[in-house]
Parts: sequence; C-alpha cells; structure tokens
Amino acid sequence: MTIPITGLYLAIFAIFSSILAFFPGRIRGGSGISIGDGGRPDLLLAMRRHGNFVEYVPLILIMLAALELNGASATLLHGLGLSLLVARILHAVGLKADTIQSIPRGIGAAGTLLVTLVAAGVLAYQFLGA
Repeated sequence: MTIPITGLYLAIFAIFSSILAFFPGRIRGGSGISIGDGGRPDLLLAMRRHGNFVEYVPLILIMLAALELNGASATLLHGLGLSLLVARILHAVGLKADTIQSIPRGIGAAGTLLVTLVAAGVLAYQFLGA
C-alpha cells in the first residue's frame, strides 16, 4: 500500500524544514559560531524556529502516514496536512525573541496542538474500532 498524500506533505515539510535550517546556518557561517548561540539573540531565534518545527512535525507526519495506511479519507489527511502547514508558518513568523505575546505564534502553537490531538484521536478510534 502506498501513502501518496502523506508523501506530498513529507516533501512540503522537508522543504520547509530546510528553509528554517538555512537561517541558523547562515548566521553561524557569518559569525564563526560553531556550537550554541554565542549569546546572539538572532541565532537563538533562528535555532528555536527550526528546533520547534523538528520537535512537533515529524510525529505528526508519522501519524498522518498511519492514518493513511489505516484508510483515512483524503479529506481528513489534506485537512490535517494543510492545517499543520498554516500553523507551522504562523508559528515561525510569530516566534519573536522579545515577546511571548504574538498572535501568529499563539495561533500556530494552538493549531499544531489541535492537529496533533485530532490525528491522535482518529488513530485511537481506528485502533479501538478495528
């Protein structure tokens, strides 16, 4: 069995992750900082944008693959995938070094949590209903 919908989102999020990884690499290359943030708020921010992405997105993509393999509808899979994409863009844009109070960050974090919980709930339902 193939997972073409999850495969699409894997490709999209791999590109997104690469973009987020580019920024700390660029700052490191220009500053000579090999490990850590060197006390630079811009590097720390770039690291956290990428780090937060890596902390959440892989698990959700694994859940999407499991959902697809278990026969979830294309509508559900695309709904979760697109919602996650919007949430992660908002989170990255809204993550600021000087304040935690950012509407895009809050929406992005809440959206990521919602996608996680919906995917987990549907997986549990698939398992318990099987």
